[in-house]
Amino acid sequence: CTGAHHIVATARGLLGQAGALVVAEPTSNRPLVGHKGALRLKVTAEGVTAHASMPEQGVNAVIKGARAVARLDDFDFNVARHPVMGAPTLNVGWMHGGMNINSVPDRAEAGLDIRTIPSQRHGEVQAQVARFLGEDVVVSLLDEAVPVWTEPDHAWMGRVFEAVEAVSGRRPAVEAAPYFTDASALTPAMGGLPTVILGPGPAALAHQTDEYCEIAAIETAKEINRRLIDDWCRA
Repeated sequence: CTGAHHIVATARGLLGQAGALVVAEPTSNRPLVGHKGALRLKVTAEGVTAHASMPEQGVNAVIKGARAVARLDDFDFNVARHPVMGAPTLNVGWMHGGMNINSVPDRAEAGLDIRTIPSQRHGEVQAQVARFLGEDVVVSLLDEAVPVWTEPDHAWMGRVFEAVEAVSGRRPAVEAAPYFTDASALTPAMGGLPTVILGPGPAALAHQTDEYCEIAAIETAKEINRRLIDDWCRA
C-alpha cells in the first residue's frame, strides 16, 4: 500500500470523487466484500553485553526476548470471530539477536504479523500485546494496513453480485480476501465508500514463479467490469 498511502498523503486530489471502489486484485473473478487488516509489530529486548566466557557479567537479550515471544503461544485477542473473516491471527515472522557467538547479546528483536478483523483497532491491539508481554520488552509499530468491509446487503454490492452472476452463471458466495489491498489506504481516505475486491487472477499464484492469468478469465473480468460501468452510468 506504499503508493496508495503516498497519494493519500501528498496528492489527494488525484483520487477525485467516487461513490464506490473496485480493487482489481486476484480473486478468480469472485467479488470479495472485504479483507483482514495487517498490523506489524516489533518486540525489542535490551540486555548488557559481556564476553561469552563471563556471561554472568552481562544480561542476555536473546533469552529475555525468547521468553517473551514464547509466551505468545498463550495470547488471546479476546474478541468475537467475524462471521466471514473468522478470528484474528498472530504469527512470529522473524527473530534476530546478538552480534557474534562469543558475546552476550545486548539486543534482540522479533517481528509479529497480526491479521486483524473490523471490530479491532490497531492501537488497542498493540497495547494489548504490550501488556501481555510485560516490561521486559518494548513493543513498537512497524507498519499497518486497516481491515476493509462492506456489508453484503449494500445496494451497490448487490448489483456487483448480479453482474458477476450474469457473466459467470453462478451466484457468488459472501467472501473476504485473506490478503490486504490498497483499499486499506483508499477506502477510508475516500469516506468509507463501498468497496469490492475483484479481479481475474488466481490468488494462489500470487508471487509465485511463472505467475499467470488465463486469457478467458481476463475476458470474463472485462465483461463484468463493462456491466458495472454501464450500471453505474445508468444509476
